[in-house]
This record gives sequence, C-alpha cells and structure tokens, in this order.
Amino acid sequence: MSEQTQDRGTSTPQRVVVVGAGMAGVQTAVALREQGFTGTVTLIGAEPHQPYDRPPLSKAVLLGKAEDSAFDVDFEALDIELRLGREVLGVRPDEHLLDTAEGPVPYDVLVLATGAEPIRLPGAEGVPGVHLLRTLDDAERLRPVLARQHDIVVVGAGWIGAEFATAAREAGCAVTVVEAAGRPLAGALPAEVAAPMAAWYGDAGATLRTHARVRSVEPGQVLLDDGSRLPADAVVVGIGARPATAWLAGSGIELGSHGEVVADDRLRASVPDVYAVGDCASFPSGRYGERLLVHHWDNALQGPRTVAANVLGEATGEPAAVYDPVPYFWSEQFGRFVQYAGHHASADTTLWRGDPSGPAWTVCWLREGRLVALLAVGRPRDLAQGRKLIEAGTPMDATLLADPARPLKAATV
Repeated sequence: MSEQTQDRGTSTPQRVVVVGAGMAGVQTAVALREQGFTGTVTLIGAEPHQPYDRPPLSKAVLLGKAEDSAFDVDFEALDIELRLGREVLGVRPDEHLLDTAEGPVPYDVLVLATGAEPIRLPGAEGVPGVHLLRTLDDAERLRPVLARQHDIVVVGAGWIGAEFATAAREAGCAVTVVEAAGRPLAGALPAEVAAPMAAWYGDAGATLRTHARVRSVEPGQVLLDDGSRLPADAVVVGIGARPATAWLAGSGIELGSHGEVVADDRLRASVPDVYAVGDCASFPSGRYGERLLVHHWDNALQGPRTVAANVLGEATGEPAAVYDPVPYFWSEQFGRFVQYAGHHASADTTLWRGDPSGPAWTVCWLREGRLVALLAVGRPRDLAQGRKLIEAGTPMDATLLADPARPLKAATV
C-alpha cells in the first residue's frame, strides 16, 4: 500500500468529485458540507434516477408500497452538483482527470463510491424472465411479476435471496429457492449458525433446495444438475456481488483479490488525492487484524464521515481520522429481524443465548474472553448492547453471557 505523496501544504482542495450516487457517494457529499467544505462538490451517478436508498427495493418498492426510496437530501440547498445518467470510463491520477462518456472531469480530490454489482448467472443472460435485484429499475421490473403471483425460482439463499423470497411469499407467489451449498447463508455464517435458518423457508411456505446447482435456465423453467425441472415464470438471481471497479483497469489504482479498491486506514487509495468508500473498497481493521471488505449499508453510511474528515484534515493539518468500525447489518426475512455486528472469523468461542428453533435467539463469538461478533434474531437489545461491548473490548463472563434472561451488559467480568 503506497502512501499518498502529494504535499498539499495548507491549501484546501477546491474541487471534490464523487463517483457513485448510492448511499456511500451521497453521504460523502453531504458529510463534506456538514464538516465545512466550501469548494465545489460534484456527484456523478450512472443511473438517471434521483439518488435513492437500496434496502427498500427488496421490501416496500418491490411490493408496491412505495414508488421509490429517494434520499431526503436537498442537493440544491447544499450546493451539490448532480450529474446523473453519466458513465465513467476511467481515471488519470497523474493529470487529476476523471474520464466520462461526456468528456473529462477535473478534480482536486476524487472519491470512489461505485458500490458493487450483482454476479450474473452463467448461461442465463438474455433468457426471458431472468432478473437481478440491485437497482430501482430492477425492482420496478419485478413488481408486476409479484403482482401476478407467478411461480418464481430464486437462485441463491443468501441475504438478498431470502429477502426477495420473503417479499414474493407475501405477494402470494409460489417460491422455490435453490442453493448450491448445503445450507442458506453458507458464505456468511458458520454451518451450525445458518442451519436453523433453513426451517424458516418451509415455515413461510417457500421450498428450499440445497446442494442444488442450476444446469440451465430456459423459458418457463429451470433445469438442475440432478435432472429435475422447476417451473419458473420468473427467475431471480442472488448469488453475490462484486465491487464495481472494472472501469479502473489501467489507472494505477491498486485493486485487491476481489477487485476492490485497496484503501488504507484513512480510506485513501494507492494514488494521491483519491479515496474509496463503501462496497467498492476494503480497509485494514486494527480491531480484527485483517483487511475487511464489507458489502453492507452501515459501512456505506459510516465511511463517508471519515473520508470527509480526512479531505478537510489534510488541508488544515488536523490529525488523521482512522476508519475501524464494528461492521453491522440487518436483514428482514420470513417474519424475523436478523442483526449482525462485528466479525467472527477470528473467534475462539461460540456461545448461544436462547433456543435456535424458537423465535428469538442470539449467537455470541468471543476471542480471548472478549466479544468480537454477535448475531441476534429477534433480540434487538442484545445487538444494541453487544455492539457497544465489542467496540469497548470489554471482558465477558461466558457463563453469564449464555443466560438469555440476563442482559448482555450484565455479563461482563
């Protein structure tokens, strides 16, 4: 990771260009103004729509309970220039130029906030009735599918697959979810934690097929590797996402093994005057001792404050703002509110609070007696208290912690 070498002295950047008009990009632009930046702020977005929030797409927008989820931000009052429906083609860091389909855009500071793009199902492109769910246009295309109560096959039992299946069942659709792994959320949670969630599908009237690989998608049906055919008026693909950074090829900006921008602990990229935030960037966590790539809403909300502070701080000589959050996300699926905080990969102990076959339970992960992560199902108080305990690094009493009747904050040593 190379250090940013350009010496600004005490000069303040006059032009900040933010690429990406999702949560991370919008919040970066807003945070710059809130923290006192007086230069020009230009926000460039690929979609023509007014910037919007994504979580409602799989819920209210999809079910027709809301037309959109536009951010409640007065961009004109904040003097933030919006350039929407603009395709970015590349960046020339040595010249401080962003290349777009409409021509080059000069910058003093560039913020990369292009998010992630869904992974497409091989062989399914161009087949009628195959959908992704990432954008407002995706949700609007899927809304009439749900309204007609079609037979739907969801490929992938991850977070987005479960949330879409939940909405489809609420709309009265017949839903089959196919998952190549042996359990839902195989890439996100350990087997013993994800296993109880498999029953949620059947409880909601959906069918979950694990160890099921898609051989091909044909009009009106999905063919699996075992030869079975599933009726499918529509197929929704939710098999993951990758950072939307292909346009940075040849720029000299370092990309990681997942294609993400490799940022430092101040969210600076590997070339001068470029920052990266949100789903498109990884950062080193001192708390967890490894580099994290977090594809969740809260990361896109928190990171921009660090970027704004460092953009202004480099000009004023203020101490650097270091980004080392406790990752957090939530999911609403099959009538359950699921929340996760932390990062469990380095844990040496796993404790359960409550019965995982019941409606409310929590899993706690500890390392050397300190809480590093927890998953709370229907126990929001556990999550709220646990998140603070993770941040503080408070030693925990494992015996007290395992008692679901005892508040987490009362289980400290």
